[in-house]
Amino acid sequence: MPRVIFYTATTLNGFLADDHDSLEWLFAAPGGEGGDDDFQRFLSGIGVLVQGSSTYRWVVEHEDLVAHPDKWPAYYGDRPTWVFSSREQRAVPGADIRFASGDVAAEWPAIRDAAGERDVWVVGGGDLAGQFADAGLLDEIRVSIAPATLPSGKPLLPRRIGAERLTLTAVRKAGAFAELTYAVGAPAAE
Repeated sequence: MPRVIFYTATTLNGFLADDHDSLEWLFAAPGGEGGDDDFQRFLSGIGVLVQGSSTYRWVVEHEDLVAHPDKWPAYYGDRPTWVFSSREQRAVPGADIRFASGDVAAEWPAIRDAAGERDVWVVGGGDLAGQFADAGLLDEIRVSIAPATLPSGKPLLPRRIGAERLTLTAVRKAGAFAELTYAVGAPAAE
Protein backbone atom coordinates (compact mmCIF):
# COMPACT_ATOMS: atom_id res chain seq x y z
CA MET A 1 0.00 0.00 0.00
CA PRO A 2 1.52 3.34 -0.99
CA ARG A 3 2.12 6.03 1.59
CA VAL A 4 0.89 9.59 0.97
CA ILE A 5 3.64 12.12 1.67
CA PHE A 6 3.27 15.90 1.72
CA TYR A 7 6.80 17.00 0.83
CA THR A 8 7.17 20.74 0.47
CA ALA A 9 9.17 23.81 1.36
CA THR A 10 7.93 26.63 3.52
CA THR A 11 9.18 29.97 4.69
CA LEU A 12 10.41 30.26 8.25
CA ASN A 13 7.05 31.81 9.15
CA GLY A 14 4.97 29.07 7.50
CA PHE A 15 4.00 30.17 3.99
CA LEU A 16 4.14 27.94 0.90
CA ALA A 17 3.62 30.73 -1.61
CA ASP A 18 3.08 34.46 -1.61
CA ASP A 19 -0.34 36.10 -1.99
CA HIS A 20 -0.13 35.66 -5.78
CA ASP A 21 0.69 31.91 -5.55
CA SER A 22 4.30 32.59 -6.57
CA LEU A 23 7.19 30.39 -5.46
CA GLU A 24 9.87 32.87 -6.52
CA TRP A 25 10.91 33.25 -2.87
CA LEU A 26 11.87 29.54 -2.86
CA PHE A 27 14.08 29.73 -5.94
CA ALA A 28 15.84 32.79 -4.48
CA ALA A 29 16.82 30.80 -1.37
CA PRO A 30 20.26 29.11 -1.42
CA GLY A 31 19.71 25.53 -2.59
CA GLY A 32 16.06 26.29 -3.38
CA GLU A 33 16.23 24.86 -6.88
CA GLY A 34 16.69 21.22 -5.87
CA GLY A 35 19.50 18.93 -6.99
CA ASP A 36 19.81 17.38 -3.55
CA ASP A 37 20.67 13.66 -3.68
CA ASP A 38 18.14 12.95 -0.92
CA PHE A 39 15.42 14.52 -3.05
CA GLN A 40 16.37 12.31 -6.01
CA ARG A 41 16.14 9.23 -3.76
CA PHE A 42 12.76 10.44 -2.54
CA LEU A 43 11.53 10.98 -6.10
CA SER A 44 12.66 7.50 -7.15
CA GLY A 45 10.16 6.06 -4.64
CA ILE A 46 7.23 8.09 -5.97
CA GLY A 47 4.63 6.51 -8.26
CA VAL A 48 2.04 9.31 -8.44
CA LEU A 49 2.07 13.06 -7.93
CA VAL A 50 -0.89 15.05 -6.65
CA GLN A 51 -1.11 18.83 -7.01
CA GLY A 52 -3.57 21.54 -6.23
CA SER A 53 -4.64 23.88 -9.01
CA SER A 54 -2.61 26.89 -7.84
CA THR A 55 0.63 24.90 -7.63
CA TYR A 56 0.01 23.27 -11.00
CA ARG A 57 -0.90 26.56 -12.71
CA TRP A 58 2.16 28.36 -11.30
CA VAL A 59 4.56 25.60 -12.41
CA VAL A 60 2.98 25.40 -15.89
CA GLU A 61 3.13 29.18 -16.35
CA HIS A 62 6.52 29.74 -14.68
CA GLU A 63 8.21 26.99 -16.73
CA ASP A 64 6.12 27.69 -19.87
CA LEU A 65 5.32 23.98 -20.00
CA VAL A 66 2.55 24.21 -22.59
CA ALA A 67 5.07 25.61 -25.08
CA HIS A 68 7.92 23.43 -23.74
CA PRO A 69 6.32 20.14 -22.65
CA ASP A 70 9.71 18.40 -22.81
CA LYS A 71 10.52 20.05 -19.46
CA TRP A 72 7.76 18.09 -17.68
CA PRO A 73 9.49 14.69 -17.79
CA ALA A 74 12.77 16.32 -16.75
CA TYR A 75 11.07 17.39 -13.50
CA TYR A 76 8.56 14.61 -12.87
CA GLY A 77 9.36 11.71 -15.21
CA ASP A 78 6.43 9.80 -16.66
CA ARG A 79 4.55 9.51 -13.37
CA PRO A 80 0.80 10.08 -13.49
CA THR A 81 -0.18 13.38 -11.92
CA TRP A 82 -3.58 14.18 -10.43
CA VAL A 83 -4.47 17.87 -10.38
CA PHE A 84 -7.35 18.77 -8.10
CA SER A 85 -9.14 21.82 -9.40
CA SER A 86 -12.62 23.28 -9.49
CA ARG A 87 -11.83 25.19 -12.68
CA GLU A 88 -10.54 24.37 -16.16
CA GLN A 89 -6.76 23.91 -16.39
CA ARG A 90 -4.46 23.70 -19.40
CA ALA A 91 -2.85 20.30 -19.87
CA VAL A 92 0.84 19.87 -20.61
CA PRO A 93 1.01 18.06 -23.98
CA GLY A 94 2.22 14.47 -23.62
CA ALA A 95 2.15 14.45 -19.81
CA ASP A 96 -0.04 11.96 -17.95
CA ILE A 97 -2.16 14.53 -16.12
CA ARG A 98 -5.53 13.60 -14.71
CA PHE A 99 -7.80 16.41 -13.61
CA ALA A 100 -10.14 15.82 -10.68
CA SER A 101 -12.45 17.85 -8.48
CA GLY A 102 -14.24 17.18 -5.27
CA ASP A 103 -13.37 14.79 -2.47
CA VAL A 104 -9.84 13.34 -2.46
CA ALA A 105 -11.20 10.13 -0.91
CA ALA A 106 -13.31 9.52 -4.04
CA GLU A 107 -10.15 9.65 -6.20
CA TRP A 108 -8.03 7.67 -3.76
CA PRO A 109 -8.65 4.18 -5.24
CA ALA A 110 -7.47 5.31 -8.70
CA ILE A 111 -4.48 7.18 -7.22
CA ARG A 112 -3.53 4.18 -5.07
CA ASP A 113 -3.81 1.77 -7.99
CA ALA A 114 -1.71 4.00 -10.25
CA ALA A 115 1.00 4.31 -7.59
CA GLY A 116 1.33 0.54 -7.26
CA GLU A 117 4.07 -0.25 -4.74
CA ARG A 118 5.48 3.29 -4.79
CA ASP A 119 4.36 6.31 -2.76
CA VAL A 120 2.13 9.28 -3.55
CA TRP A 121 3.66 12.76 -3.36
CA VAL A 122 1.35 15.65 -2.54
CA VAL A 123 3.48 18.28 -4.27
CA GLY A 124 1.62 21.35 -3.33
CA GLY A 125 -1.32 22.89 -1.96
CA GLY A 126 -1.44 23.05 1.81
CA ASP A 127 -5.20 22.83 1.65
CA LEU A 128 -4.97 19.76 -0.60
CA ALA A 129 -2.56 18.09 1.84
CA GLY A 130 -5.02 18.99 4.59
CA GLN A 131 -7.83 17.29 2.68
CA PHE A 132 -5.76 14.10 2.58
CA ALA A 133 -5.15 14.48 6.33
CA ASP A 134 -8.86 15.04 6.99
CA ALA A 135 -9.66 11.83 5.07
CA GLY A 136 -7.10 9.87 7.10
CA LEU A 137 -4.96 9.32 3.98
CA LEU A 138 -1.90 11.45 4.80
CA ASP A 139 0.95 9.36 6.22
CA GLU A 140 3.86 11.79 6.37
CA ILE A 141 4.67 15.48 6.28
CA ARG A 142 8.20 16.31 5.18
CA VAL A 143 8.79 20.04 5.25
CA SER A 144 11.95 21.94 4.36
CA ILE A 145 12.12 25.26 6.14
CA ALA A 146 13.77 27.90 4.00
CA PRO A 147 15.86 30.83 5.21
CA ALA A 148 13.18 33.28 4.11
CA THR A 149 10.03 34.93 5.41
CA LEU A 150 7.04 36.51 3.69
CA PRO A 151 4.72 39.14 5.19
CA SER A 152 1.70 37.04 4.10
CA GLY A 153 0.77 34.27 1.73
CA LYS A 154 -0.60 30.74 1.43
CA PRO A 155 -0.19 28.84 4.74
CA LEU A 156 1.64 25.53 5.03
CA LEU A 157 -1.44 23.66 6.32
CA PRO A 158 -4.56 25.79 6.76
CA ARG A 159 -6.19 23.59 9.40
CA ARG A 160 -5.60 22.22 12.85
CA ILE A 161 -3.74 18.92 13.16
CA GLY A 162 -2.90 18.36 16.79
CA ALA A 163 0.18 16.90 18.44
CA GLU A 164 -1.75 13.69 19.12
CA ARG A 165 -1.58 12.99 15.35
CA LEU A 166 2.00 14.14 14.64
CA THR A 167 5.17 12.28 15.60
CA LEU A 168 8.54 13.78 14.76
CA THR A 169 10.58 11.06 13.02
CA ALA A 170 13.55 12.94 11.53
CA VAL A 171 15.39 16.25 11.57
CA ARG A 172 18.21 17.12 9.22
CA LYS A 173 20.15 20.04 7.81
CA ALA A 174 19.90 20.23 4.02
CA GLY A 175 22.16 23.07 2.92
CA ALA A 176 20.57 26.28 4.16
CA PHE A 177 17.28 24.47 4.88
CA ALA A 178 16.11 22.56 7.96
CA GLU A 179 14.05 19.48 7.09
CA LEU A 180 11.49 18.09 9.52
CA THR A 181 9.64 14.82 8.98
CA TYR A 182 6.48 13.90 10.87
CA ALA A 183 4.45 10.69 10.77
CA VAL A 184 0.75 11.57 10.64
CA GLY A 185 -1.74 9.48 12.57
CA ALA A 186 -5.38 8.96 11.70
CA PRO A 187 -7.95 11.54 12.76
CA ALA A 188 -9.94 10.76 15.89
CA ALA A 189 -13.16 8.86 15.27
CA GLU A 190 -16.21 11.02 15.53
